[in-house]
Amino acid sequence: MRTFELLVIGSGPAGIQAAASYAEAGGPGPVAIVSADVDEPYMRPPLSKDSLAGGPPVEPTPIGPAVPKDAELLLGRNVTAIDLEKRTVTAGDETLGFRRLVVATGAVPTPFPEADADAEIHLLRSLEDARCLTAAAKRSTSAVVIGSGFIGCEAAASLGSRGVDVTLVTPEDGPQTTRLGDHASRQITSWLTDLGVEIRTGVQVTHVDAPRTVHLDDGTTLAPDMILSAIGMQPAAGDLGDPAGLQTYDGRLVADERLSVAPGVWVAGDSARGLNVTAGRSLDVEHWGDALAMGDLVGRNAAATDGSGEETGDGWQPWSDVPGFFSEIGEHTLQYAAWGDGHERAEVVERTGGFTVWYADADDVVVGVLTYNADDDYERGSGLVAQKATLTEALSGARPDEDDPEGDSGDGDA
Repeated sequence: MRTFELLVIGSGPAGIQAAASYAEAGGPGPVAIVSADVDEPYMRPPLSKDSLAGGPPVEPTPIGPAVPKDAELLLGRNVTAIDLEKRTVTAGDETLGFRRLVVATGAVPTPFPEADADAEIHLLRSLEDARCLTAAAKRSTSAVVIGSGFIGCEAAASLGSRGVDVTLVTPEDGPQTTRLGDHASRQITSWLTDLGVEIRTGVQVTHVDAPRTVHLDDGTTLAPDMILSAIGMQPAAGDLGDPAGLQTYDGRLVADERLSVAPGVWVAGDSARGLNVTAGRSLDVEHWGDALAMGDLVGRNAAATDGSGEETGDGWQPWSDVPGFFSEIGEHTLQYAAWGDGHERAEVVERTGGFTVWYADADDVVVGVLTYNADDDYERGSGLVAQKATLTEALSGARPDEDDPEGDSGDGDA
């Protein structure tokens, strides 16, 4: 049996960054990254954009941090079990040993539940998903997109840009109304309709008949050339964590402020429900930039231990960043920094060629900021979220205390 000083499960941003930061921090080898994905590590955000809009063919864009040159990349191997007592994982037909383990399994698309088994419904998460979706778009004149989250809106915009007649179906009053509020939803609606996208709001898909007949609960039936379901993601760590005796929550591993789930075991990215010390509570995040930041943290924390959880070197660091991301809907880019677990109030500030939405809780403490063509508001806003500034301070143009180390946020794409 081969044993690794660091074994990373997952070749997405969190996993690759964890391995890179571990090596950079002087962590000992050997290191291995094991992944069910068959493609070399690649960025996922571009998958819903240029190629789908009619641009160049889908090609993998390498993840920013390079795989450490001495790390072994084990692709096409599905990890089915973790044994904490024996310090092993089962990966395909091989058992691998570890001293330190990072779980960065990411998430998988939620399949549309009410459909015939042979209904032709696309999902979008992997490089292969994008290739299949783009191939379908080339031979389609009409499409139905189910769901108005960021992936649904981005994909609908891309399909509309290439001339496909798109119908986006959402149970919300408008795209992203629940999460971002009415003002942002109206802007997103305008951007999509300008691209020819028809938006059906307050409507649910009741069933999809094979091959591509979509039934809505208002009695409407649609028969598009292609269907994309973008109704959400399911974290992929629960099936590993539960049998291993790790604490889980909705498919995520529950971690402390160091993103540790057991001695010598860490979690990062979509797989994690970690205690954020700045927020003062546990958070779930599903953004690319946050996965990179969490991977960096756990990689360095892993390098600062002897494998049993005992600190060596410079010691551990806590997770403190404000989650943040950007989303490109057609030619428009939204930036968002927030705790992401809800708000009670939203205040809109119009800017030249753009806008800012400030989100506050019941005590008028700023919990998030959304900007469009208002970069300065985004930069100061993420700091104000970290410092728990009041809505009045945010609206007055206050800037965060630059001496406060918590005035930082993640940065990445949806």
